[in-house]
Amino acid sequence: MRLVFLGAGEFGLPTLEWLAQNHQVVGVVSQPDRPAGRKQALTPTPVSAWALANQVPLMRFEDANAPGAVAQIAALAPEAAVVIAFGQKLSPALIGSLGKLAVNLHSSLLPKYRGAAPIHWSVIHGDEEAGVSVIGLAQKMDAGLIYAQQRLSIGGRETTGELHDRLSALGPGVVGRVLRDLQGGQLAPLAQEETQATRAPKFIKGDGTAHFNQPARLVRARINGLTPWPGCRVAWRKTGEAAPRELFLRRAVETAGGAPGGAVPGSMLDGFRVACAPGVVELLELQVPGGKILPAADFARGQGGPLPGDVLEPWTG
Repeated sequence: MRLVFLGAGEFGLPTLEWLAQNHQVVGVVSQPDRPAGRKQALTPTPVSAWALANQVPLMRFEDANAPGAVAQIAALAPEAAVVIAFGQKLSPALIGSLGKLAVNLHSSLLPKYRGAAPIHWSVIHGDEEAGVSVIGLAQKMDAGLIYAQQRLSIGGRETTGELHDRLSALGPGVVGRVLRDLQGGQLAPLAQEETQATRAPKFIKGDGTAHFNQPARLVRARINGLTPWPGCRVAWRKTGEAAPRELFLRRAVETAGGAPGGAVPGSMLDGFRVACAPGVVELLELQVPGGKILPAADFARGQGGPLPGDVLEPWTG
């Protein structure tokens, strides 16, 4: 099929690569290059970089809904379109230029977690499973007809970054199935159950911390869910030091048994364990700002802790 692909982030790359191998991708539409890194050099999106490297026609629009942009896309005469992590809402005029069917690959089991950060929230809420949905495009956010879904289990130590990559790898199979159904005239979409819809708002840097006066399962889920971005940043109050140190908690696991009686939530116990309310989490990976992510034991050798008696508090800086 003649396809147009609209996307920006890494989440869509496995599907884009599969589409290019199995269909005719006549154009890729992405966002303009943005400043990135310490030097703020103009940098293409991952999707733009892929298109340039693979010599696939690339269009970069600040507003893909502008009449000129719609005309350029329509001129490609696509039979269908796939949209993944594009970052712009598509107007009816643009959707109408995309052929017989335009679908979006969304990283949740809709109608659960409509919004910008479904993977984060599925980990932070301690869900046992996640998945992807292929939906039609609608003017209400992530509310289109469901054409296909696929599920997987979430590991107890899995971070948002790791789950992102595993969900991304589901894209080729589930999108490919929908395109085969389209070609065979076998599409059977289902309407979403609106009463079951939940939201997954995006995160900002200031959201990246944890409160230890919560049950251990929620603390563990939040640490893992904030990794790699925005990161779970805490204030490390080291015994004998007046000023707290800045510390990133990068991976944790809930442990059996509770904290000793009278242990203050956030206080360090033996074995890199932290008291919660109730329960205990074990810190598996740590990082100082600008440093490498290290296993807790390696980190402690270089940084002198955190040790029993130290306290971790929510970051407020």
